[in-house]
Amino acid sequence: MATAPISAPTEGPIEGPTEGPTVGFDLDMTLIDSRPGIHACYVALAERTGTYIDADLAVTRLGPPLTEEMAHWFPAERVAAVADLYRELYPTYAITGTLAMPGAREAIAAVQAAGGRAVVVTAKWEPNAKLHMEHLGMAPDAVIGNLWAEQKAVALREHGASVYVGDHVGDVRGARTAEALSVAVPTGPCSAAELAEAGADVVLADLTEFPAWFAGYLPAARA
Repeated sequence: MATAPISAPTEGPIEGPTEGPTVGFDLDMTLIDSRPGIHACYVALAERTGTYIDADLAVTRLGPPLTEEMAHWFPAERVAAVADLYRELYPTYAITGTLAMPGAREAIAAVQAAGGRAVVVTAKWEPNAKLHMEHLGMAPDAVIGNLWAEQKAVALREHGASVYVGDHVGDVRGARTAEALSVAVPTGPCSAAELAEAGADVVLADLTEFPAWFAGYLPAARA
């Protein structure tokens, strides 16, 4: 149910006007349910390093940069190295276990069918984010990684996004920093109340509600 209303990107913005608006999407727990794959990757990392990691706990707080989670389990001087190891293990353990969130494909298709662009802007390491899209057969117009919270505004502005869709209060902050409409879904660690309190302009139950909401938003976007 809807309620009304730093890294440089590695893929360039579109040149020239488009018929529809550009919409940014977060990745983890917005477009994809990466918990099974990430859980498996943390288990493998724990085995490889001999360090205890509560994988069940780690997958309840997806969204922030990987190094923030690693800091819970490793001393500061090891965080960068184990984060690199995790990213190296990720394609083997995390890609095939990851599922598309309900309505994810339809949300991207709704934007593209309207002549707009769907861009993924995520804190995840960009090569692994692209692997997820390829494996799940999703075809956004761009995938930009390594950006979290307010940093996401860099890519959103670069691509001219007027809407950003995410599941975390950090995504709300990114949208507002970019002066884009914040559309939130409580399918990740943050509740609908938390997302609204953070300043989301629209809160949907999940992405299955996005195409209908977007159809209503289009006339105003094109005005």
